[in-house]
Amino acid sequence: MAFAAEVAAVAGRLSTPIWRDKIQKSLNKNKHLANSRYVQLATVRQDGRPANRTVVFRGFLADDDDSLTFVTDIRSRKVQEVAVNPAAEVAWYFPQTREQYRIAGNLVVIDAAHVDNALLEARGRVWSAMSESGRQQFGWPHPGRPRAAEDPKAWNNPAPGSQDPPLDTFCLVVLRVDEVEQLLLRSNERFRYTHAIKEDGSLAWAEESINP
Repeated sequence: MAFAAEVAAVAGRLSTPIWRDKIQKSLNKNKHLANSRYVQLATVRQDGRPANRTVVFRGFLADDDDSLTFVTDIRSRKVQEVAVNPAAEVAWYFPQTREQYRIAGNLVVIDAAHVDNALLEARGRVWSAMSESGRQQFGWPHPGRPRAAEDPKAWNNPAPGSQDPPLDTFCLVVLRVDEVEQLLLRSNERFRYTHAIKEDGSLAWAEESINP
């Protein structure tokens, strides 16, 4: 079994890592800022070039799973990129506390046909928690195509309700984390968090202070 797969298999047996606690504290300190949950998510294009965009952090996957979650349209280019190369990295800056996190790992896209019931349930929870305008976007025409060719009425379809099933275009995106770096700009401190599978099959996170 590949290392990334082993990490995912034992993720549910972990205690909360220190980097998750730090991110939660950063979120709490910056919660009055509307953009505190916006992150930059970088993937790899099929031609090898980087692709970066701003997405909204939708919370950790579960209390016992430290994967980060986002959403995307199944028709978006990032879904095609992840199918070829799941490697990704998040850059997350908190202006109030002047902290930056870089969070690396592999992405998993959860669509309506996914076979894991727990992940499908998580997809449904995130869908229900989204705003009406957020759900409405998944009924819009194909992203990235010329807008001039679309019927203007196509942008005004009613938004599905929070209790309606997710549209087939809606995907939950899960980042399985394998490395985190935190940079504290005020104190010029930098920390790296990495993990390794121990002999008993559990996953342990190690914290290391590194040069900024």
